[in-house]
Amino acid sequence: MATDKEKTKKLRQDVAPFAKSDTGKSVFQMVNTIVPLIVLWVAGYMLVDVSPWLTAGLSVISAGFVVRAFIIFHDCTHGSFFKSKKANDWVGLFTGVITSFPYEKWKREHTIHHATSSNLDKRGIGDIDMMTVEEYLEASKGQRLWYRFYRNPLVMFGLGPLYMVLVLNRFNRKDAKTKERMNTHITNVIIAGICVALIYFLGWQSFLLVQGVTLFIAGSLGIWLFYIQHTYEDSYFEHDTDWDYVKAAVEGSSYYKLPKLLQWATGNIGFHHVHHLAPRVPNYNLEKAHNETPPLQTATTITLRTSLESLRYKLYDEEHGKFVSFKDVNEIIKRKAKGSIAA
Repeated sequence: MATDKEKTKKLRQDVAPFAKSDTGKSVFQMVNTIVPLIVLWVAGYMLVDVSPWLTAGLSVISAGFVVRAFIIFHDCTHGSFFKSKKANDWVGLFTGVITSFPYEKWKREHTIHHATSSNLDKRGIGDIDMMTVEEYLEASKGQRLWYRFYRNPLVMFGLGPLYMVLVLNRFNRKDAKTKERMNTHITNVIIAGICVALIYFLGWQSFLLVQGVTLFIAGSLGIWLFYIQHTYEDSYFEHDTDWDYVKAAVEGSSYYKLPKLLQWATGNIGFHHVHHLAPRVPNYNLEKAHNETPPLQTATTITLRTSLESLRYKLYDEEHGKFVSFKDVNEIIKRKAKGSIAA
């Protein structure tokens, strides 16, 4: 019988062949993503006076291409889209402007996310904030209220994209180094210049209807994808002493099984367990890695329908190793209150 360490080593060896970029596939993906996106944006501006509703409809479609452009950006931050570091950096900067993400800042924070995903002692960078049941019970009323506000779907998927685009992505962390700070500033200047030009020549109403609607929907979809890939009932979380990288990848990241069109639009990121196990696998190889590596097929599979159930999961119950709802925790609080009165 193979030991856990031997199984882990073999699994990573099995996935290694898929961690190779293909310049032809990468360039083709750039073309079939960026070109249609620009065409949709141009068409949207041209049709504003004909029908604002038609423009809004095109913006909804554009949002799907922005999500796909973000996956290219995401691959570049992992150095997996092209063999050349310089090519990854330039394409990362370009797609970062399109999606409103500063390349170097997100690259560092996302690297930390991969190194600490599902680690209860190293939360806080690149993650959606999450409390354990014990932490919630020990929190003050004000902290509980704030956490409930933060985890409300209307806030997370409604205000979240606005905060991400207008605030979170625009400022550096205090510990950011010069290269990261400069990249964020340059990205901000380019984005600001494009926005000012579009508003000046085409009007702020048209700008909001095209760029505003597109980025808002794309941002909501992006947050949802990130949320569902780590928030499901039997997800994996451990303290640092017991945390395991491979378990965090395969058990702490879901396989989000989407219809083919949505899988294409989201750049195969639904195979998130594969991505967390081997971040250097480019998005166009994720499905193949999953299909040809049997142990990866044991990852928790979530569909569009079942993913909606995850909206109720707010806190991680360490004792039972699963996510629970606020309602579940309220029952615990009531039982404890009754026990105190009885005592």
